[in-house]
Amino acid sequence: MSLLAPLYLLLGAAAGIPLLLHLLRRNIGTRVDFPAARYLQRAEQEHSRSLRLRNLLLMLLRVLLILTLALAAAQPFVAGMGAGHGPTAVAVVLDNSLSTTAMSGGVPAFAQLRDAARRLLQSSGAGDHLWLVSANGRVRGGTKDALVAELMRMAPEQDAGDLPLAVRRAAAAVQGSALPSRVVAVATDGQRSAWVSSSPVDVPLALLTPRGDPPRNRAVLAVDATPARWTPRGTINARIDATDSVGFRVLLGSRTLARGAVARGEPVQLSVSPPERGWQAIRVELEPDDYAADDVRYAAAWIGAPPGVMVDPSAGSFATTAVNTLIADGRAGTGSDVRVAAADAVAALPALMTPPGDAVRLGAANRALARLGVPWRFGAVDTLPVAARGTRMDGIAVSARYRLVREGVGATDTLATVAGEPWIVSGPGYVLLASRLDPAATQLPIRAAFVPWLADMIATRLAAPTGDAGAPIQARAGAAIRIPAGADALENGAGTRRAVTGDHINAPDERGVWFILRGAKRIGAVVVNAPPEESSLARWPAEALAPRLAGARGRPSVTADAWVHDTFSSGSRRPAVTPLLLLALLLFAAEAIAVRTTRPTAA
Repeated sequence: MSLLAPLYLLLGAAAGIPLLLHLLRRNIGTRVDFPAARYLQRAEQEHSRSLRLRNLLLMLLRVLLILTLALAAAQPFVAGMGAGHGPTAVAVVLDNSLSTTAMSGGVPAFAQLRDAARRLLQSSGAGDHLWLVSANGRVRGGTKDALVAELMRMAPEQDAGDLPLAVRRAAAAVQGSALPSRVVAVATDGQRSAWVSSSPVDVPLALLTPRGDPPRNRAVLAVDATPARWTPRGTINARIDATDSVGFRVLLGSRTLARGAVARGEPVQLSVSPPERGWQAIRVELEPDDYAADDVRYAAAWIGAPPGVMVDPSAGSFATTAVNTLIADGRAGTGSDVRVAAADAVAALPALMTPPGDAVRLGAANRALARLGVPWRFGAVDTLPVAARGTRMDGIAVSARYRLVREGVGATDTLATVAGEPWIVSGPGYVLLASRLDPAATQLPIRAAFVPWLADMIATRLAAPTGDAGAPIQARAGAAIRIPAGADALENGAGTRRAVTGDHINAPDERGVWFILRGAKRIGAVVVNAPPEESSLARWPAEALAPRLAGARGRPSVTADAWVHDTFSSGSRRPAVTPLLLLALLLFAAEAIAVRTTRPTAA
């Protein structure tokens, strides 16, 4: 038995009042000998036992009446008092992540899970409290009819969602209910990668997973267009997971660049120099299988003429050699679009700048930075050897650097750090290094990553027009992203447009390439893909996943009927208020009869 308002049990203390009155009445009366009433004494002695029993019965009835009313006020729920289930707080977690689009028995797993969730909601009663939680953690509460309508509007998401978060929010919803029976009902395909970080919740949980094994799957796990800006040559790299040979196709926009077949574990690499210009969408497709969602993956690249680069001798011989390598390879040209020099030798942006070779020129370098609007200055020298951290920079030794001191409020990004302090910073039209490009100061110029890094800085940070995104923005569906200031819309290849305001937005929910527009001009691209983990369809068995989610309070099911039964079995306790009030009425009637039978008759 459980109580909805246990404080009302304190009213049971009033049951002591009839008992107290009964005890006090035992001492009432004065002994008076009256000769004419002696015959009454004999009658009283003959009936005293019967009167005592009646008085005890009257006291017991009054005590039970008060206790019954107090218990009814506490609103108890007792098992076995009627058919069906008592009022239950139920939060239904429906897995609508991308993996549920995989076919199972000729039907998507999502359709099976949604049908089971609909049957559960329709089995609920008028006294139940209901919530519906999707894979991304969104919680909806309402009536049975409203939630069934919402359920039928739900569709699979284009991402993995966050199912452990959804379960935690569902548990919080039911725990906030005043109903004594609370349960979380989870319908999921049981994908292992979705439940890696799950921890048990302190609430009963009914779990439904589909029968059978997941389908065999082929997937495009990754597509990378390098460099981010083609000038105009670039390379498309794709990683494909397949148990056997599979056909593929590579597209640039709507044009097919290549077709072929790839064996298991074999990489796909395609170098091209296409005639298209500007921001372009790239797509790698596989032959369709029972899980079509990962048979295509997207990338994007900007295609244009190579930027003209002028390298000043003050940047050092390693910088000169690297720029000449880029020019020879066609990734840069000779010109003045971008400058590479020591800061004191730079007269205009865009430029990649290093400290001056002579410490005497440090003041001139800082004055040049101020004149160019760069919000950084060279500070004190630090010669403590330490490793750098950052993209392509991890582990690179730095033995001499100037501390970078922030001055001004201009926009800036920290690209690499040393000892937690900025080492390479970037902003509109500039990339600033705190060390000379010399092995005496850092290993960077003698590492294999130096030339690709320099090409990337020139193409995406310096040669890109002001306000351009530089490199494609990689995102998951619905994730928070930052786009270039002044953008007013996103547009996909089919012409679907989405207006944007501000530079902090959520990525579109639909996978693909979304071009960032300023007016009619493409200034960047947002590439939305599902995480590669969604291509792993291995499942937890229901009997292993249920305790993982709720410990000993988790109950596994593989059929909708068993799941619905498990969900409402904890709500088999029904309210006992009405039976208790009927009992109180019977006790009151019995008490009235007892009073009348114990009342003395007139002579």
